[in-house]
Amino acid sequence: MQSRRSQLLAAVVLFASLTVPKLAVAGEIWLPGIGSGSKVTLKSMRERKYETIVKQQYDFSCGSAALATLLTYHYQEPTTERAAFDAMYELGDQEKIRQLGFSLLDIKAYLESRGYQADGYRASLEALASAGVPAIALINVQGYKHFVVVKGMTGDEVLIGDPALGLRFIPQERFSAMWENQILFIIRNRSEVGREHFNLDDEWKLLARAPLGDAVSRESLEAITIALPQLNDFS
Repeated sequence: MQSRRSQLLAAVVLFASLTVPKLAVAGEIWLPGIGSGSKVTLKSMRERKYETIVKQQYDFSCGSAALATLLTYHYQEPTTERAAFDAMYELGDQEKIRQLGFSLLDIKAYLESRGYQADGYRASLEALASAGVPAIALINVQGYKHFVVVKGMTGDEVLIGDPALGLRFIPQERFSAMWENQILFIIRNRSEVGREHFNLDDEWKLLARAPLGDAVSRESLEAITIALPQLNDFS
């Protein structure tokens, strides 16, 4: 009887090992099936939100992170936040940058040093949709001036690359209220590249929608940036 029980227990353990997905390494699971099965790489929702974003690592470095995002994911020029930060700081008014962070003029100077022609335009979202190119915009998020990349649009939503909060979509009416200066900063001389990397379905698909309306982010810009190193710590 004892032998039969041992055999039964061994069979149960073997069956469980064959049918329950095994954790292989972080981010991967093993799915059993006919033959050798399949190994699937998983990404968390947070990882997906930053898949096409250069995340800002420092307080007030959203300008350099937004610029790095624009160049890396929309103009096929991989750029780190640090590289953009150092170059803009070197070219710009360093005292003003230490006090206020980067401006659109700093971004323009950096791009021109790299052979780009770029300018800020007072324009509507409809005009940007018609042009079909990405842009950098300065928005007001709960009192914080914050650079983001406008990555795409639908009839009533704007897809933005936010260096602090990641990829997200915002109703156009709400975005317009946050976008106080109505200025879009656009690269002019490589528009064909920009059009190829604007309003991509693959980027929209990175975001899962809540069943009832848009999901509300429980993370505020203040909560995220308050823990980041200060501008003077960037060394």
